[in-house]
Amino acid sequence: MRIGLLGTGPWARMAHAPALGGHPDLDFAGVWGRRPDAAKELAELHGTRAYDDVEELFADVDAVAVALPPAVQADLAVRAARAGCHLLLDKPLAPTVAQGRAVVEAAGAAGVASVVFFTTRFQPEPEAWITEQARTGGWFTGRAQWLGAVFTSEGSPFADSPWRREKGALWDVGPHALSVLLPVLGDPRRVTAAAYGPGDTVHLVLDHAGGASSSLTLSLSAPPAASGAVVELRGAAGVTTLPEVSEGAVPALARAADALLTAARTGVPHPCDAAFALRVTEILATAESLTSGGAR
Repeated sequence: MRIGLLGTGPWARMAHAPALGGHPDLDFAGVWGRRPDAAKELAELHGTRAYDDVEELFADVDAVAVALPPAVQADLAVRAARAGCHLLLDKPLAPTVAQGRAVVEAAGAAGVASVVFFTTRFQPEPEAWITEQARTGGWFTGRAQWLGAVFTSEGSPFADSPWRREKGALWDVGPHALSVLLPVLGDPRRVTAAAYGPGDTVHLVLDHAGGASSSLTLSLSAPPAASGAVVELRGAAGVTTLPEVSEGAVPALARAADALLTAARTGVPHPCDAAFALRVTEILATAESLTSGGAR
């Protein structure tokens, strides 16, 4: 499969380009970016072509991977789908429900596959744990704490990201937490609480269709010593926690590419497709609307 990369920022350089360039079943055909000089630099680093015209890239590839801010991703994903390109997208799918729905509709109308890179879902230990807990069932409560130090650590490459500054942890790490909880506890019937503080920290409570409730604490403003992710489930089977991961984003992104290849070949949607990401977007938008003043 010939695949192009949209985006040239830190995440594109750190994760996407190495994963695409090193994948045995992908032909990393080119890079497009909003800054042509950055696209040229990244393309040269990986021995591929820089495109000035994104539509030309769409015409030359079978799929695109996107490493761009959510609003930019959503608009380009619609255009790529209409051009017949399969979609390897990042979370969050879009900053609004309407934009996310447009991506889902465009992919469906074009008959292209989509996979959204919820990192944890493509790491072996967490994914095996999620599958096992969904099979076990009988969960009473879930608790997720996803605490990042993006805004408090020196030298974070993501600290100056305008969309992260605007949308905060709810939209950045919230999708990760939801991608773990929803397959186990079921779709939430209600988002019953959402409150901010300190910083961009946000607290949610979800009432799930399966009868369980869950609480989420999300932040990009945690002290570095307090950062980390914990997910705990309590139920008839006892208490269990999400295992630690043994590898980073590049191998996980390669597995997401594997998932896209399979979905494109078989026509069977992956559990982390654009439709699932749209549901996550709907939950995030609801939570945002319940806070006074919106995301920070």
